[in-house]
Amino acid sequence: MTFGKRLRFLRKKRKLTQKDLAEQFKLGESTIGMYERDEREPSFEFVKQLADFFDVTTDYLLGRTDDPNPQESQTDVGLGTLAKINQLIKEYGIEQMGFFDIEKWKHLSEEEIEEIIRHFEWVVHKAREKNREGNNY
Repeated sequence: MTFGKRLRFLRKKRKLTQKDLAEQFKLGESTIGMYERDEREPSFEFVKQLADFFDVTTDYLLGRTDDPNPQESQTDVGLGTLAKINQLIKEYGIEQMGFFDIEKWKHLSEEEIEEIIRHFEWVVHKAREKNREGNNY
C-alpha cells in the first residue's frame, strides 16, 4: 500500500476529513489531497508528525511494514503495555469519549500500567457477561 493510501486509511479510520487533518497540521486541504493521491511527497519531519498523530510507525506509513505498531520497536520500559492500553481503548471505542490522552500516561510505572490493563480487562469481561445475559440492567 502506498503512503497516500495509508494516510487516507488512517484519516478515515479517525473519522477526519482532509480539511480536519489539514487544520491539525496547519496545511492546505489540497496538500492533504495531493499526499493521499501520491501526487506529492511529504517531508521526513511531516511523516514523523503523522506517525505520532496516528500512533503508528513511520515504516508503516511508508509501506515498509504492514504492522502499524510492532512490539519489538518499543524500546522504552512500559511502552509495550502502553500500546496494549491504547489498543484496548481503540478496540472498545473508548477513544471517542475524549478523556484518554495516552501521552499523559507515559510517566506511569509499569506496575501502574499493568493495573490499568487488568481494570480494562475486567470491564470488558463484565460487559461481555452482561451481553450474554441479554442486557439485563
